[in-house]
Amino acid sequence: MLLRLAYLTVTNAFAVLRLLPMSDRDKNAEILALRHQIVILERQLGTDRVKLASEDRAFLAALLVPLPRQVLRRLRLLVQPETVLRWHRDLMKQRHANASKPKRPGRPPTVRSIRHLILRLVRENPSWGYRRIHGELTTLGIKVAASTVWEILNQEGIDPAPDRASTTWAAFLRSQADALLAIDFIETVTLTGQRQYILAAIEHATRRIRILGTTAHPTAAWVTQAAKNLAMDLGDASTNIAYLIRDRDAKFPATFDQVLADSGITVVLSGIQIPRMNSIMERWVQTCRHELLDRTLIWNENHLRHALREFEAHHNGHRPHQGMEQAAPLRTTPEPITDPYQIAHLDIRRHDRLGGTLHEYQHAA
Repeated sequence: MLLRLAYLTVTNAFAVLRLLPMSDRDKNAEILALRHQIVILERQLGTDRVKLASEDRAFLAALLVPLPRQVLRRLRLLVQPETVLRWHRDLMKQRHANASKPKRPGRPPTVRSIRHLILRLVRENPSWGYRRIHGELTTLGIKVAASTVWEILNQEGIDPAPDRASTTWAAFLRSQADALLAIDFIETVTLTGQRQYILAAIEHATRRIRILGTTAHPTAAWVTQAAKNLAMDLGDASTNIAYLIRDRDAKFPATFDQVLADSGITVVLSGIQIPRMNSIMERWVQTCRHELLDRTLIWNENHLRHALREFEAHHNGHRPHQGMEQAAPLRTTPEPITDPYQIAHLDIRRHDRLGGTLHEYQHAA
């Protein structure tokens, strides 16, 4: 212990002699550097390797570089003196690079209102390209470059005019919904093993479903009679149906199309492997299977007809539809409840159909 104490006394005496010729400025810089290194070590206690943040490097480089090279080499640093000098060179390079950059690079940004106007023109005119939009802005007295219009459309991920002008089947069906009717067969099997064929039609505009009948043998005479019944129902309802979409099923005879043609309805065959052409009917078929046929044990044809009548009444009179803003085909949407007392004292009753397979909720009378 005494030997160790003597060694420390001698080494610190030489350290004092080394500090005598140093100026107060160099001593203060060394003290600040050593204190900052202690802060770094305290901040990273328990870590295997000491890591210096960018702000630590900048501070040490700005503090130690003005010291003489011989003083810098005698300091107790966490890194080599050459590393501190390299930090300083990098700091100077970054400073000069930032000073040489223009304060406002490139052209000024487009006014937000002009940007919104460009997007509005594209939304309301899908067939317009960026040149056409630029021309429309010019007629409005708005000065903007055509390349700026193209850049805005590109940033928003908007396709060129030829791709935007193409009409999808979904958009076409929505625009022609008032004059469209779709029809299709659904197959199911009773508990006795008998295969039953259900013929149903749906109006695109109102989503009203019409169950035209069910049979085990869809002969040409049966399908033709179903077409006559459909034409009479549509005539009594005074609908504006002008087109009927069906697939190319062989169960539809030529007389089926002829009966509808005599009533002023043109039959349109869906394309091969184009299910979106008759998507609304296909979606209802899936709904019928999911909500009725897959949840009900059908005993025979009479039982199937009864179940279909109940489901038709539920679908048309109560079930909400997303494509109609949660309204039902034959029911008007009630006004929203705004009275706080009524909201706090709701009395909702449940009405069951088909023994609880279908649930309908209504306010108590």
